[in-house]
Amino acid sequence: MDFHHDDDRRMLADTLGRYLADRYAFDVRTRIATSEAGWSAEQWRAMAELGIVGALFGEAAGGFGGGGFDIAIVFEQLGAALVVEPFLGTLMAGRVLAGAGETDLVEQAIGGGAVFAFAHGEPQGRYELADIRTAATPTAAGWTLSGAKSVVPQLEAASHILVSARTSGEPGEEAGISLFVVEKGAPGLDVRGYPMIDGGRGGELSLDDTPARIVGAEGTAYAVIEAAVAAGIVALAWEAVAIMDVLKAQTIDYLRTRQQFGIPIGKFQALQHRMATVALEIEQARSSAINAAAALDGDRLARERAVSAAKYTIGRIGTLAAEEAIQLHGGIGMTWELPLSHYAKRLTLIGHQLGDEDHHLERFIELGRELGRTG
Repeated sequence: MDFHHDDDRRMLADTLGRYLADRYAFDVRTRIATSEAGWSAEQWRAMAELGIVGALFGEAAGGFGGGGFDIAIVFEQLGAALVVEPFLGTLMAGRVLAGAGETDLVEQAIGGGAVFAFAHGEPQGRYELADIRTAATPTAAGWTLSGAKSVVPQLEAASHILVSARTSGEPGEEAGISLFVVEKGAPGLDVRGYPMIDGGRGGELSLDDTPARIVGAEGTAYAVIEAAVAAGIVALAWEAVAIMDVLKAQTIDYLRTRQQFGIPIGKFQALQHRMATVALEIEQARSSAINAAAALDGDRLARERAVSAAKYTIGRIGTLAAEEAIQLHGGIGMTWELPLSHYAKRLTLIGHQLGDEDHHLERFIELGRELGRTG
């Protein structure tokens, strides 16, 4: 397998990397993350004009990418700069909308004029994609939704919210789930936003007979949701690998600088062994992220096994990388003023987004059994 990106992807990575270095320095990022809005519409439009949103979607939807490694190269750069803008929700919801032929909306997002949120998880759901209790009711004018969605990243920023709801069946059943677009400000829509521990904002969504427009075929959205979540996991995996690289680099630099007994503490063999372990484990995480990106557009079982393996791996190694970085820095590793502490918080939260390592380990085992039965 050739692990090198082609010229177009390298150019995109270079362009985004330079933009973030010039316009999204850590103090700028902190100001945006802790602002009342928790994101920057100005930065969003500027990055959209650079083609960053367009790289997440295929040509049929008005973009110029959409493959696993297109997502990888974008989120790797976003992770290195700890960007808090609403890329993850726009990626996941946008792929659903593009697949359903809603290309006008996707083109708005590509141009920077729309922001999407993907509201699927529910308070009782515990990462189970089919545990949906939000109810959709047909009306003369279309549909209304009633229910609740939990911990939706950048929910307040979204101009359009993609909501999963049940048109038939019982919670836990894959059949009977449909997807709907709800516009910001719709009657019965309530958004309760809050700051997230890693920066930016999340929100709880309540729906009470809220008018909504169905997207795609009724009752068959489970497979579409699973594919959108797979794309989200690829994005998180590459964001996590980039953060681990930053933590490793900053920790090695500290070990070479901080002195004790007249020599840099990096001279101590015990600390060298700990950093060598971290470095080796990060390469394992990178390999799992490459595998997930390569499998994203392939067979469903191979794709789902690859993304669950990647999510388990970055969850386990992310915890190791964050803990070792903080411990080797000593007390200053936990301070607000040191960027490293913010990278560690983001890495910790990624470990729980779209399923934690325990969930994905169990899922990987179950998918293996499914492969055995069908293979």
